[in-house]
Amino acid sequence: MQSWVLWLIVAAVLGTAELMTATLDLLLLAVAAFAAAGVAGLGLGIAFQVIAFVVTAAAMVTLVRPVARRHLTGHPRLRTGVAALIGREAVVLAPCDRDAGRVRIGGEEWSARSYDPDLHIPAGTRVDVFAIEGATALVHPQEEPWPK
Repeated sequence: MQSWVLWLIVAAVLGTAELMTATLDLLLLAVAAFAAAGVAGLGLGIAFQVIAFVVTAAAMVTLVRPVARRHLTGHPRLRTGVAALIGREAVVLAPCDRDAGRVRIGGEEWSARSYDPDLHIPAGTRVDVFAIEGATALVHPQEEPWPK
């Protein structure tokens, strides 16, 4: 049996195993075996076939695998609920200090406190929402803070 046929059998076995496991790694090795089959089909010796397999497998694992994994497992971070409010801009409606205050976040009115307990934030100030505790937004001014 010719060596290119053996490499195609190896590629087919690895491809079939990939279909059963869905790990992506076996598919990359199947591509490397297919490359070795191509080298064998050109009539080059076993040393060149093994080199082609090893180089192709190394390239696939180091270059293709990280990109493929990122695309397969990466999904956009969609923040919902109160987590979506963190980082948003708000306007102070009633002065905020360590105890109380009111802000408008995206058209909704929220109870608020100053993130820094020593700050007093006057009405009309633009602030960033740093955190949400219960139904209270912890805010910090976008510009120079005013000490109490």
